[in-house]
Amino acid sequence: MPSFPSDVVIREVGLRDGLQSIRSILPTERKIEWIDDAYAAGQREIEVGSFVPARLLPQLADTAELVAHAKTLPGLFVSVLVPNSKGAERAIETKADLMLVPLSASREHSLANLRKEPEEVVAEVARMRAARDATGSKTLIEGGIGTAFGCTIQGNVAQEDVLRYMQALLDAGADRVSIADTVGYAGPAAVRALFEKARKIAGERFSCGHFHDTRGLALANVYAALDTGLARFDATLAGIGGCPHAPGASGNASSEDLAFMLADMGIETGIDIPALLRLRAKVARWLEGETLHGALWRAGLPKTFTASAALDA
Repeated sequence: MPSFPSDVVIREVGLRDGLQSIRSILPTERKIEWIDDAYAAGQREIEVGSFVPARLLPQLADTAELVAHAKTLPGLFVSVLVPNSKGAERAIETKADLMLVPLSASREHSLANLRKEPEEVVAEVARMRAARDATGSKTLIEGGIGTAFGCTIQGNVAQEDVLRYMQALLDAGADRVSIADTVGYAGPAAVRALFEKARKIAGERFSCGHFHDTRGLALANVYAALDTGLARFDATLAGIGGCPHAPGASGNASSEDLAFMLADMGIETGIDIPALLRLRAKVARWLEGETLHGALWRAGLPKTFTASAALDA
């Protein structure tokens, strides 16, 4: 039998990765209600937005307000995505707990998405680390390596490149690193192989997996990652999100589906799944007309399911 972690963190990234990928612009008060309800349902890590110019992503223009509110909730770990040093300055100013800096292991995707070479992103992380340390800030820096299993533009992405960029990010001063299947090319065998090597390089500093459900394998990929000892995963409520360079993408791993699978495996997440499903129903009303995903909301929890029964299994 595989040896899985006893506890797993689901980092909710729907307010950033999800909302940036859809047409609807959710009012700030709705986003605050989302944060509060997610917190009440037991979620303790939430990526509330991204510090990017409002003209590029008006959906995320209120990120500073959301950080300020989220920081009032005891024990909530608040993260933001930052694409450059200016964004990092905002993350430090607002006292976000963590800033995620995306680096694409695909050179072609990096140029299309960030207009930077991967090596330029590594150099920017070094500048962010110096700026962070100079202020005495406690905001952690996470280097997120995207397109780690392939790219719709470039095609193949060598495993060696992913691991080389991981080491470079750590050397540049990133406190943590994570790996993302940005375009949904990963399968369980590839995940297990890459994550085992990543953990040998980074140890516990390899902190998170991010899977898209483009081909229906997000939960299978989480399962494979669990088998390597990883215990934190990004997910979005209702599976919203995607990548502009991945045509036909169906979004991220669904938070509610992932919470259900982990509970059924006897893995503790701290999440009240019925409460999360109620929040999903609320967000679905707010995002009427948008395409949502996930399976648990359709069928509901099995009559035979209780979290305590899963733990006794």
